Amino acid sequence: MHSRVSNNRLSNSGFASRVAGLMLAMFASMATIYVASRLWQEADGRAVLVKELDKKIGQNQSAVSVDDTLKIISCREQQKKLAAIEMELDAARKEGFVSKHSLDMSNDGTHPKKRLLAVIGIITTFGRKKNRNAIRKAWMPTGADLKKLEDEKGIVVRFVIGRSANHGDSLDREIDSENRQTNDFIVLDDQVESPKERSRKIKSFFVHAVENWDAEYYAKINDDVYLNIDNLGAILSSHLDKPRVYIGCMKSGEVISEPTLKWYEPDWWKFGDGKSYFRHASGDMYAISQALAQFISINRSILRTFAHDDVSAGSWFIGLDVKHVNEVKFCCSSSSSGLSLSLSHTHTIRSKLNIFHQILFSYLNISGAICAVG
Repeated sequence: MHSRVSNNRLSNSGFASRVAGLMLAMFASMATIYVASRLWQEADGRAVLVKELDKKIGQNQSAVSVDDTLKIISCREQQKKLAAIEMELDAARKEGFVSKHSLDMSNDGTHPKKRLLAVIGIITTFGRKKNRNAIRKAWMPTGADLKKLEDEKGIVVRFVIGRSANHGDSLDREIDSENRQTNDFIVLDDQVESPKERSRKIKSFFVHAVENWDAEYYAKINDDVYLNIDNLGAILSSHLDKPRVYIGCMKSGEVISEPTLKWYEPDWWKFGDGKSYFRHASGDMYAISQALAQFISINRSILRTFAHDDVSAGSWFIGLDVKHVNEVKFCCSSSSSGLSLSLSHTHTIRSKLNIFHQILFSYLNISGAICAVG
């Protein structure tokens, strides 16, 4: 009898110990699940960890180590930071703070595309086709040679024009027809072509150019200027060590406050009692570095314009840390270049225009000058 009682007690004791062990295992499992759920709250993080766990099990490893877990979490955090930075970079690029060409690659995709030396905008308007044709015959390449100039010398040349106030009229159609034949225009669709809008047009050109071409310099010239591209390239290349540079034939002059006079400046009073313009580049031709073109693009909505486009451009750089380069070879005026020829005063100018152009280019080639007004 005593033996039976002892056996029952041993049996009950064993059962109780097994129940206790089972309960302990359950509590341990629940604790493990709770701690794991607290560590792996993010759904994406859990998915990554599950994949890593499956990988470890496939490699006959019983568990993911603490070090591996921390590496996975850190990797996921870095991935999120990178995604946030990419979003910020994209927003900055849309606002103009980052060049769209910063990641441009070469045709083979193995290295960054080489930056151009310069984008030259020839400012033209309606009714100036003869000027444009004269430039095409004299110094601006056409057809395949225009692309060759870009590929071999890193220089892009385009005529720049806006749209008629009556959008789509005969003036616009004539430009579109000419451009289909020559493919050498920048047509600013959102810019009205008008003498009063010229300063805004220059600003629109710089914005368009820096957003569409990655170049060291962006240059503006008038459509009566004859250019020696090789000499221009040499001058621009000599200033590549300057991060923010404004190159031109620097000048100043009287601010005209009388409305009936030529060159009247409606905002004359803003230039002080002396009525003298600040130093700025002549409007015949000037060049600015990429940093300044990007500055114009970013601040396009708040950069004001004056009556004259050369004064407007000069005003944009007044408060900046910019190197003003007074380059006498950018002084294109025929009088300053010794090109004030009697031909311009004859009654047969049209028939002798080609001879005049030849004289101009002979002068440019011999003298080493960059430009001349025809």
